Amino acid sequence: VQLQASGGGLVQPGGSLRLSCAASGRTFSLINMAWFHQAPGTEREFVAAVRRGDTNTYYADSVKGRFTITRDMAKNQVHLQMNMLKPEDTAVYYCARKENRPISSAIRQAGTWTDWGQGTQVTVSS
Repeated sequence: VQLQASGGGLVQPGGSLRLSCAASGRTFSLINMAWFHQAPGTEREFVAAVRRGDTNTYYADSVKGRFTITRDMAKNQVHLQMNMLKPEDTAVYYCARKENRPISSAIRQAGTWTDWGQGTQVTVSS
């Protein structure tokens, strides 16, 4: 599975961006999906996730109330709406997929997710 993340860019603090993730090649269901981010010199960190059959969405504490993960099943895409962006949100953002529904306790671990996109850079700076 090849995942393509897009929508990154340079934005001022307080601004918004909407990231998108789509699968290329064969059409794989983007039903168990997550977003992670990674700043230089740091480990990849969990941002948000959504699972098959689960009405809940999952967020890192640092983004709760500011970011929203959604799925567009008709277009087989996943989005991350990022509002009230802060300089500390600056990172490369990756979308990730897992074929089988991950258990809730493992959602925040990068190793849980099996397919990864190439990342899109988000820079929040004035």
